[in-house]
Amino acid sequence: VQLQASGGGLVQFGGSLRLSCAASGSIFSINTMGWYRQAPGKQRELVASITSGGSTAYQDSVKGRFTISRDNAKNTVTLQMNNLKPEDTAVYLCYAEVWGMNYWGKGTLVTVSS
Repeated sequence: VQLQASGGGLVQFGGSLRLSCAASGSIFSINTMGWYRQAPGKQRELVASITSGGSTAYQDSVKGRFTISRDNAKNTVTLQMNNLKPEDTAVYLCYAEVWGMNYWGKGTLVTVSS
């Protein structure tokens, strides 16, 4: 499974960004897709995930601000991020879970200025 992420950038406090991730390869085996993030000096943390059936999960700090969605026909997952805060600044990594193994895309940097 190969993952190509896009959509990062610089945004002001309170702004919005949309991250997208497209999967290719053995896509028929993908179960959960989602996004992790890693800020400088911090551990990687799960931001949001969505199963092939559409069940979603969010980190508490982003609930009500971020929305994850998935298009199984296009094999894409999207993270809509609203009301961004400086603490959301991080490298965001798309992942896809296949039979218990995670595959990763290259990270995309999100920077939120105060």
